[in-house]
Amino acid sequence: MLTRLGFPRVGEHRRFVTAIVADTVGSGLFMPMTLLYFLAMTDLSLVQIGSALSLSALLTMPGAFVIGSLVDHLGPRRMMLAGNLVQAVGMLAYLWADSLLVVALWTTLLNIGRQAFWGSFGNVVTAISAPGEREMWFGFLQAVRNLGYSVGGVLAGVALQIGTDLAYQSVVVLNALTFVVAFVLLLDVPDHRVARAHDAPVEGWGVVLRDRAYLRLVLGQLGFVAGMMVLNFALPVYAAETIDLPGWVVGAIFTLNTALVGLGQGLVVRRMTGRVRARMMGLAQLVFVASYVLFVVAGWLPVWLGVVVILVGAVVYTFGELTGGPVFSATAAEAAPDHLRGRYLGLFQLGWGLGGAVAPVSFTWLLAHGPTTLWSVLALIALASAAYLQTLPRVLPAAGLRVTQRVEAPQA
Repeated sequence: MLTRLGFPRVGEHRRFVTAIVADTVGSGLFMPMTLLYFLAMTDLSLVQIGSALSLSALLTMPGAFVIGSLVDHLGPRRMMLAGNLVQAVGMLAYLWADSLLVVALWTTLLNIGRQAFWGSFGNVVTAISAPGEREMWFGFLQAVRNLGYSVGGVLAGVALQIGTDLAYQSVVVLNALTFVVAFVLLLDVPDHRVARAHDAPVEGWGVVLRDRAYLRLVLGQLGFVAGMMVLNFALPVYAAETIDLPGWVVGAIFTLNTALVGLGQGLVVRRMTGRVRARMMGLAQLVFVASYVLFVVAGWLPVWLGVVVILVGAVVYTFGELTGGPVFSATAAEAAPDHLRGRYLGLFQLGWGLGGAVAPVSFTWLLAHGPTTLWSVLALIALASAAYLQTLPRVLPAAGLRVTQRVEAPQA
């Protein structure tokens, strides 16, 4: 069944895959209602909440350099374990977050844990997969993550529909528990560390930061990162607050997105096989632009028709995610040397940290300046990014390779 969907054989990696599912069920429960949670549970305005989330992301960004070094030194499994525990503590602390600074403080702790977990994720995926099947593995795990998100999204829609303080608080507690479950599952996962010769030269961040070709990849992904922030920081508020669609639509959008990724990611990777990676990166941006147009149109229509159009827009948006996600991840992993992959992927992850810092405050500010302003700005960013990404293969060979999909032969 997995092979028909374009996914690899999981085999000995079941506990790792299950841990990813557990982690993402909780995240899927809380992500679509992040801003709405603080609107309901605090006296903060939308812009204040956005400012608190952006401040926390800015405070967390330097941690990418520390975590990248620790991944290379201690191994990715230990960092993933630490990340889950830190996230559990940070999430529970949200129950007592009642001011801008307190929200920023606990979100900073949560972001550090998330940074440790996902900063190690790419190292493990690269270690358990072989060249020629990286897009397939990254795509598969993206699909697994989104199936987890979809389960959480359904529960989030229920919590939003109930709308009581207890419903919101239950979401926080359940999310914290899923981090603990993921921690337990990861205890038995092998620690994929790269062995180094004793006489090998000591290399560090200087090597990474002087790699101009890789820096161009990090810069080129920012347009994709901006688009990926839409689902969490723009669409929920836009749908529920800006154009006054029913509250259940937020959960439906998130669930539709995650279900499509879960079922369609492998098929899209299969469809992309043989295409140049950089072209697929650019195509993802153009698909995002098409979805932004539909989101704008949804705000001009009667409620029932607006619901239909925004859900169609969510489907289009999802195809942008399906196209760009595995290609960016595989390119970033393969362009990094084995012994410094923790640092290289830490730098790549820094782009996501920057998006997390800028998106909440900028998206909420743009939404406050009219229903079309945000989508116009995002469309311009996506178009510029699509054009820039086409220059990458000239300096970064991994971006000029073609998407591949090699399924391991069954063991005798």
